[in-house]
Amino acid sequence: MERNSLVKTKEGKNFLLPFILITSLFFLWGFAHSILDVLNKHFQDTMEITRTRSALIQAVVYGGYFIMALPAGNIIRRFGYRAGVLTGLVLYGIGALLFIPGGRIGSFEFFLFSLFVIGCGLTCLETAANPYVTVLGEPEGSERRLNLAQSFNGLGWICGPLVGGLFLFAGGGDVSTPYAIIGCIVLAVALIFFRVKLPEIEDSPTSHEETETDKKGLWKEATFTFGLISLFLYVAAQTGINSFFINYATEAAGVSAHEASVWLSFGGMGLFMAGRMGGSWIMRAIRAEKVLTGCALGAAASMTAVILLPGKVGWYCLLLCFLCESVMFPTIFALALRKVGGHKKRASSFLIMSIVGGAVAPILMGYIADSSSMATGFIIPLSCFVVIAIYAARYGNIQKTNKI
Repeated sequence: MERNSLVKTKEGKNFLLPFILITSLFFLWGFAHSILDVLNKHFQDTMEITRTRSALIQAVVYGGYFIMALPAGNIIRRFGYRAGVLTGLVLYGIGALLFIPGGRIGSFEFFLFSLFVIGCGLTCLETAANPYVTVLGEPEGSERRLNLAQSFNGLGWICGPLVGGLFLFAGGGDVSTPYAIIGCIVLAVALIFFRVKLPEIEDSPTSHEETETDKKGLWKEATFTFGLISLFLYVAAQTGINSFFINYATEAAGVSAHEASVWLSFGGMGLFMAGRMGGSWIMRAIRAEKVLTGCALGAAASMTAVILLPGKVGWYCLLLCFLCESVMFPTIFALALRKVGGHKKRASSFLIMSIVGGAVAPILMGYIADSSSMATGFIIPLSCFVVIAIYAARYGNIQKTNKI
């Protein structure tokens, strides 16, 4: 495996160009997600809404994942990965451009509708791109390949809070301009993908174990079903943390909203991106499930400190959690797909549907924060990381016994 390129098969097929093109998409949806965390605080201030109500921003975007995941999977199975990418880019671009009339109307509900359209587009992109990256080379390198591609997702997460903070907190609260710019960029990328032909790779079984999975059915494969639950919980934890990072910084650490958005960009998301790049390298020597176990335990410890030590110490631990989170999504995704055989496109649809977890956690955390304190709300991601650690630690046993 080490003698071969990460995007090259034993037969000599090289997938470097499609890998580069698909990886660019990871940046685009990372930006779309991370700017929500600034938008959350912005709407709290400008529209004078509660933290629970502002959490609807995440709810409608991640709710789009639940509603659109299966239709996106059907598009990909029928027309191929490229069609899924194009559908996603067009919806993403249209949703972003809707912020232009939204800025004039000034309706929170209209902004939610625009974000829902964006969420549907992101669903198509992730349903197509995540499994596509895992098959652009040898199966043994799927976790490393996805972590490397997801590193550019981390770059998008850095840029989102930075651009959002610049326009919303330091630029007079202009919410239309950043979305108008990204909408035009996304539609330009869609034109590029329309003109470029991607190689279509079939989901064919590659081992005896995968053939057995095909026979017994997807839902009887425990590594997939437990992976689905773990991915739901991871996205719930990540979204909840990101959504209330600025709230925690301003309320518990005495940091201004604009300064907190910069810290979220370069501090939290910088560690997030570095962790993904480092994780791809570490997995050359250490099995993916072991790396995931260590990261989940580290994240759980960080959340414990955030809850029990509100203030500067808790805030530093909150930043540290981004490093621990970094490899979780791509690693869980790849581990869950490892034994699904010819069900890869269908399994990917369900995994993407599990991203709806991001719609649940912010509302729960917002309710707890409004009822108690912001620090207490982080008990939700703490619980999620504990379950993920159990999945990762028991992954080898689950593979052997096919029981959770």
